[in-house]
Amino acid sequence: MDKIRLGIIGVGNMGTGHLKNIVDGHCPRIEVTAFSDPVEEKLERAKNICPSAKAFSDTEKLLDSRLIDAVLIAVPHYSHPAIAIECFKRGIHVMTEKPAGVYTRQVREMNDAAKKAGVIFAIMFNQRSNPIYAKAKEIVSSGQLGELKRMVWIITNWYRTQAYYNSGSWRATWSGEGGGVLLNQAPHNLDLWQWIFGMPKRVRAFCSFGKYHDISVEDDVTIFGDYENGATATFITTTGEAPGTNRLEISGDRGKIVIEDAKLKWTKLKVPEREFCYTCKTGFEAPETEYEEFTAPEPEGHIALLNNFADAILDNVPLIANGYEGLNSLSISNAAYISAWTDGWADIPVDEKLFEKRLEALCEDEKKKNK
Repeated sequence: MDKIRLGIIGVGNMGTGHLKNIVDGHCPRIEVTAFSDPVEEKLERAKNICPSAKAFSDTEKLLDSRLIDAVLIAVPHYSHPAIAIECFKRGIHVMTEKPAGVYTRQVREMNDAAKKAGVIFAIMFNQRSNPIYAKAKEIVSSGQLGELKRMVWIITNWYRTQAYYNSGSWRATWSGEGGGVLLNQAPHNLDLWQWIFGMPKRVRAFCSFGKYHDISVEDDVTIFGDYENGATATFITTTGEAPGTNRLEISGDRGKIVIEDAKLKWTKLKVPEREFCYTCKTGFEAPETEYEEFTAPEPEGHIALLNNFADAILDNVPLIANGYEGLNSLSISNAAYISAWTDGWADIPVDEKLFEKRLEALCEDEKKKNK
């Protein structure tokens, strides 16, 4: 087999974008042989893009068609785990869009099903393909930054207008999306947070719900993360601020890296800070430094991850973003919600029963308001 036969489940905005990339020849080891969507208008649009693929209005019929080796799941968040589990039962490889799901229990069940199936399982965390973030990961993981101290990420360039939220009844609702900026825009950044800096043991979060838009979910968030070694992380995001900022700063005992404006700036200490602190004989000196910059063109991440998915299936190449790791970023966002709802610290792993109970109540309140 020199190509994988791919089925795309959901041909809305994201699914159609992936379909176009493949049809345009950007993924030479992938052939779209089928797609599904319950909305006839979307199916017709997809047929015009890829007439050779078979269209299904029923996802289960697609999965049972024997026309595919793998699927790309691009449907609303709640459905990601359930569809993935059905694929795993049939031995079908899976690439799911982010986030992995809405609550951690459903994602843990999805991960367990993937392990039993023994198939390739990937998630579309396409920003991992950016060489600048990969360089940050390399520096931190190799120990060149020393013992980690602090991460601060201001990621406020996710600006959205009210027209964006009005474009779909499922958008920015607890019952449709399961959350706001943390579930829709910021999963990429939450993933990079834990991928580069590691998972916190607990978080304290402040979420503003409908602060800048006429929505019921959060559109402005500040999260404080606490680590076993005493390190801390601060994460600030919103869809209601313009012009926005994207600045990631990570400090360690051996220096600091700053990522901003498509550039990684690395300041290295010639002597570790902890050693310098207790050996320096004067009160106002600071360690000597060396400076290095790293830049690289950013690839089209969606294409890069689709090609990597095909290579993993065909040649057993390691995945850039393993599907199992989707649990990590979701654990941070679930814990952030719990913290905001309870006005206190929330541990990781999260209190799943508490989270699901509060989420269910919010969904019920939405239904009552919409009657």
